[in-house]
Amino acid sequence: MSSPGRAVNMKLYLIQHGKAKPETEDPERSLTAKGEEEVRRISKATITLNIRPSMIYHSGKRRAQQTAEIVANALNLPIQASRGLNPNDDIHPWAEWISKEPNDLMIVGHLPFLEKLASFLLCGNENAQIILFRYSAVVCLDQKEDRRWAVRWILTPEMV
Repeated sequence: MSSPGRAVNMKLYLIQHGKAKPETEDPERSLTAKGEEEVRRISKATITLNIRPSMIYHSGKRRAQQTAEIVANALNLPIQASRGLNPNDDIHPWAEWISKEPNDLMIVGHLPFLEKLASFLLCGNENAQIILFRYSAVVCLDQKEDRRWAVRWILTPEMV
């Protein structure tokens, strides 16, 4: 039985930022033209999927921020830079918070953080490498009433 006020089938959308420039070319690692184009294509495709997270969280790094802004503009959603979403940050505080959150959420971030978070939510082992992330792709995880997680779908730029 679901908790009072808890959305059944809460969804978590995980997006690895778009392809970024090398640090030698751009110390802030902005998106490449191809990275921007892929994020725009994915964002346009997600409009028809009725994605409505309450917030898009990103790490604050330039490439994640740009990706989040493109998605937020397409879906007309709010964004927020948040601590703890950098590539090598501990996933456990986010995993705990996400599991209690009643609203659908989206996180735009980096590897290995997203890979570890998804693996931990899906099977309890952050090192399982269950999902093969790809730049600009959206991974939709679904938390069921029994609080277990499953992969709902994955959308890659090649698919749109």
